[in-house]
Amino acid sequence: MIENNDKPIVNKVAASTVLVTLDLEDFLIKIPRVPFDIKAFLYKDYVLKEQEFRESLRNVAWNEYQGKAVYIFCSSDAIVPFWAYLLIAAYLHPHTQYYCFGKESQLISKLITDCMHQSNPEQYRGKKVLIKGCSDNGISEYVYVEAARLLLPYVSSLMYGEACSNVPVVKSGKIS
Repeated sequence: MIENNDKPIVNKVAASTVLVTLDLEDFLIKIPRVPFDIKAFLYKDYVLKEQEFRESLRNVAWNEYQGKAVYIFCSSDAIVPFWAYLLIAAYLHPHTQYYCFGKESQLISKLITDCMHQSNPEQYRGKKVLIKGCSDNGISEYVYVEAARLLLPYVSSLMYGEACSNVPVVKSGKIS
């Protein structure tokens, strides 16, 4: 028979100050994400004509990208010379610090890792860190590997998953 002593039920895992749960989504910089498709600036969607391309870029309302994160890509199978991406970056640069080549998922990875690099991993020195496993934003493997790279010199233990069911990666400085 179980007696109720009117004591509150305590989740010892959640209340533990030893275990630090790190949700990588918390590092996602909250900024509107917008695409920049080069296809719209190509002749017949496939050919980059330098003079026309440069003229078209000069006429873009670049201030519309102010305060936004931009992912640059080409939705056609055109062969785009690398300098074209550099030129787009040069136009975007005065308006946003967040831009990259690739898909939106790659931009999300960049936003998270940029924020992680600005944090101080020293705060995790000697701690047991659990990197949360579920994500609504489809966090890439790249981000998880980068988190491990930044944390491993500091943490005593590194785990992945949820507090109630985690996968140990490193325990007491040794690979599990």
